[in-house]
Amino acid sequence: MTTDEILFGVGLTFVLAVGSQLAASRLRVPALIILLPAGFVAGALTDDIHPDNLLGPAFSPLVSLSVALILYDAGLGLDPRKLRGHTRRTVVRLIVLGVALSWVTVALLADPWLGMSGDSAVMLGAILVVSGPTVVGPLLAFVRPADRPQTILSWEGSLVDPIGATLGALVFAAVLDSGHNKSAGYQVVQFLISVGVGLAGAVVGSALLWLLLTRFRPGGTLGTAGQLATVIAVAAVCDIVRDDTGLIAAIVMGLAVAHLPGVDMPERHPFSETLVQLVIGLLFVSISSTVTPASLRHVVLPTLGIVAVLVLVTRPLAVWLATLGAGLTRGERGFIAWMAPRGIVAAANASTFSAGLVSAGVGGASKILPATFLTIVATVTLYGLTAVPVARRLGATRPSRARPPPGRRRSMGGRPRAHPAVGRP
Repeated sequence: MTTDEILFGVGLTFVLAVGSQLAASRLRVPALIILLPAGFVAGALTDDIHPDNLLGPAFSPLVSLSVALILYDAGLGLDPRKLRGHTRRTVVRLIVLGVALSWVTVALLADPWLGMSGDSAVMLGAILVVSGPTVVGPLLAFVRPADRPQTILSWEGSLVDPIGATLGALVFAAVLDSGHNKSAGYQVVQFLISVGVGLAGAVVGSALLWLLLTRFRPGGTLGTAGQLATVIAVAAVCDIVRDDTGLIAAIVMGLAVAHLPGVDMPERHPFSETLVQLVIGLLFVSISSTVTPASLRHVVLPTLGIVAVLVLVTRPLAVWLATLGAGLTRGERGFIAWMAPRGIVAAANASTFSAGLVSAGVGGASKILPATFLTIVATVTLYGLTAVPVARRLGATRPSRARPPPGRRRSMGGRPRAHPAVGRP
């Protein structure tokens, strides 16, 4: 690409990322409803916006590090003190059952409905198990559900992303090594090793952040920059050691640092919030621009059928099993069952893994990215437009005069902040 083409592509990506979020805020809808179509249309009209052309092989690692920043920021807003008793058991069950049932559902349906090989179907299933704070958080901020479903959904959305990303990386490696006949036990051991690498990185990163914030006390701007540098460095090292383990390290670092004793978080600086929101917009525009109209031609109806099964059967079943004996009302259980949008990690994994499988000649791998794109668009649009009336109908919202729950979000700059606006993706 020429310098002029690169400048045009970068400028257009930024304009679409910010412009879509501004439009979404104005329309009071989740920003993904505008971000994804904007990137898709721009990608169909010009090749200059395609990230493979702009960044080449650097795009995939940059996506991984960007998602690590997003998850670190999400971890700062989670309060472990609220995750106890029935709530903790419900979150754990929901993640385990949700991941397992979603994976099996997609893997079984993708083969006959999308015409994929078994390997590609299993890969697509692993990709679509995730949800994420970039889509769940804004919806919860807009709906303002009761405390218990909000806590459960916030924790599920934040924790399932690194778990799903790690699972996707292991499935990707297993598919490429399928000829070696490695056992299920071997894959479980590999998953545990990945978790161990991520947790070890989190311990080191949290210690570094604790030293930074308690010994150097750099203040708002430098404190934010120091946290960004530490998270990126730790995530990069973890990913070098083991693919996608940096996401585990990032979310755990956020959880730890926000609640370590003796940590005096500096005054909040708008830079951190702006950066995270900008990164989200850039990622969704860039990834959606790689989906071509031709690739969607034969996958629209089968993918919408899979989404219907996920929404109407798989998610309600997982929630019903996970919330047995949890003390939730029928309306709260119903609202949790009606909240499983797919987000940035699904898009990032699809972009990364599908390219590798296509290069390896795996049958049906070219359908992974467009099917994931359609799933994200369909679930975000469905839940984004129906979450409020469904919550009200089920009686799962807080009273109109009730204040937000006592759990507070903190930015990377430190000071507690309000929940994100609905325009944020």
